[in-house]
Amino acid sequence: MSFVNKIKKIFYKLLKRENVYSFILITIIFFLDRVSKIKIINKLNENTIFVNDYINLDLVWNIGIGFGLLSTESDLMYNIITLIILIVIFTLSYILITSDGLEKFIYSVIIGGALGNFYDRLIYKAVPDFLDIHYNNIHWFIFNVADIFITMGIIALLFNNYFKNN
Repeated sequence: MSFVNKIKKIFYKLLKRENVYSFILITIIFFLDRVSKIKIINKLNENTIFVNDYINLDLVWNIGIGFGLLSTESDLMYNIITLIILIVIFTLSYILITSDGLEKFIYSVIIGGALGNFYDRLIYKAVPDFLDIHYNNIHWFIFNVADIFITMGIIALLFNNYFKNN
């Protein structure tokens, strides 16, 4: 099969109804993430909002990947990590287009969250994290709405693969 025919085949798959629904879900998740981050950025600045004994809203700019891993001051490393994230998003998008049913939904959730954080990396050169879950002085990593969707999607993917293989 020629390269042009492969591109045509992928394009026709993109136009299938279930793929359109997937892209709508990705867009909804992306905008939920954007709205939450815009509200937090405009409201918090240097302040912390105490929601209850277990949740604070505290704006932290994350230059690493999920949960602050691989944080570095090096522009080269930041750009390499950002490029790798872009490649992962394209790879997941291809898998989404070729998958069916529940997997299509799961990949849509992951991609929607990943695009939200990727957008921030391009625009702000960091990802705004703001949800601080804690018990007394024990704090979990600060995260955002996109991280919630990415994590839920990965957990669902693991469960799906486990039950599919068993």
